[in-house]
Amino acid sequence: MSGTTTAGPRRPVGVPRQRLRPRRAEGPGAASTSRWTVLVVLCVSLLLVAVDATVLHVAVPAVTEDLRPGAIQLLWIVDVYPLVCASLLILFGTLGDRVGRRRVLLLGYALFGVASGLAAVAPTPEILIAARALLGAGGAMIMPATLSILRQVFPDRRERALAIGVWSAVAAVGAAVGPLLGGFLLEHFWWGSVFLINIPLMAVSLPVGRWLLPESTGDHDGPWDVLGALMAAFGLFGVVYGVKRVGGAEALSLGTVVPAAVGAALLVLFVRRQRRRAHPLVDLTLFARPAFGTSVGCIVLAMLALVGLELIAAQYLQLVLGLTPLETGLRLLPLTLAAMAAGLAGSRVLQRFGPRAMVSAGFVLTAMAVLSLTVMGAEDRPYALIAGFVLLGFGLETTLFGAYESMLSEAPARAAGGAAAIGETSYQLGAGIGIALLGSVMNAAYAPGVDAVPGVPSAAGLAASHSLGEAYEVAARLDGPAGAALRVAARDAFVHGLHVTLVVSAGLLALGAVAALRLPRGLEPAEG
Repeated sequence: MSGTTTAGPRRPVGVPRQRLRPRRAEGPGAASTSRWTVLVVLCVSLLLVAVDATVLHVAVPAVTEDLRPGAIQLLWIVDVYPLVCASLLILFGTLGDRVGRRRVLLLGYALFGVASGLAAVAPTPEILIAARALLGAGGAMIMPATLSILRQVFPDRRERALAIGVWSAVAAVGAAVGPLLGGFLLEHFWWGSVFLINIPLMAVSLPVGRWLLPESTGDHDGPWDVLGALMAAFGLFGVVYGVKRVGGAEALSLGTVVPAAVGAALLVLFVRRQRRRAHPLVDLTLFARPAFGTSVGCIVLAMLALVGLELIAAQYLQLVLGLTPLETGLRLLPLTLAAMAAGLAGSRVLQRFGPRAMVSAGFVLTAMAVLSLTVMGAEDRPYALIAGFVLLGFGLETTLFGAYESMLSEAPARAAGGAAAIGETSYQLGAGIGIALLGSVMNAAYAPGVDAVPGVPSAAGLAASHSLGEAYEVAARLDGPAGAALRVAARDAFVHGLHVTLVVSAGLLALGAVAALRLPRGLEPAEG
């Protein structure tokens, strides 16, 4: 069927145009089969993005040793992917509404493959940062399609809750597979091999997505607000860059204040522009619904805690306890397995207890798990860590499941694309700010413990204050007792910084538990 509507009935507002293959319209169960087949394809798409979000965590020490990035460069290597992804979700989400969501999705697969190859052979930190930025752009093409299509093809709230459970469990699988695959590859190959795993996933996703996914577009009313999308992208960049600079002991420098102020101003102007436009990129009236805004805030807080802690925990396991990358991935596996279980059980828990109790309890459980992880010290306590990681994974996934389901159900079907873009932006923004904020807290607590070690030259102490990996390198170059003293001081300072970071994270999670009290008590019929 052509895109014109001069003949036949008009499609309802908010229902995407679909070009479905005739072979799917056979049999009484065809519609159901089609829905669940689409869910499988969307989950594969999500797996591609989720694996790349965590696969680099166990490779950070190897990247540091090979490319020798500075402290800020190292933060950018890890953080530029979620930052670019969060910044461009609105742009590519609305572009998909215009030119076709499947088309943008497939372009995202292709860009992901090219960027993965570039990252694998990057000879300098700058090229690796650029490749990670391209990966973020590919992720921004892929992610908006998953939730918006899921909201459209599962109009029934109970079925949608089950689909979201599967979707979130796949995200947990990606988080688990990332460190494990990364650890296995680092045991046998160089660090760049962790990016090569994206290429076979992309090679499978391209033909499967082109064959199985129907093309769909949203409403074409009004011009596409490119300027607004760019304002949002640069605004997010400026704000998060300012947060990063705070961690480098440059809180009041022009390089920190100016980007943060410009970014905040751009975001304010973006909001004002969207409110004035007859056809905005983002329907900000959704935030007038308390449950929607609260759900978005809960997603940000949950991801802020999860991603930052995973990165710091991976460094702790390798640099403090001396585990191999593969052993590190196995140690983190209980966290993601618990998250998988929580995702699969989420539908029943939600129906029994409702969004408010589910999300609040998830935050409380997560905060308790985070505080229990303060047992991490210079000595290995494997069973205590496993118990803490299990509680952490189950609590965080319970929180994310309830928040996502409430957000999607609160948004009407006609606003599914915008709601999905907001949800994915909050997810990636929470991840980006989490690494920046908790990394900044970590650096601020760590640096004073190594910049004035007795017997260590001031220049060496300054270099060691950038990161624990760099401190070990400086200690290896020093002779005798000075090197040993610096190594012990750096390890103890890192453990101290880890404990401070855990306490700050627990406080943020407690704030999330209070905020979740604004969610509805029970399930209400979703607007169609």
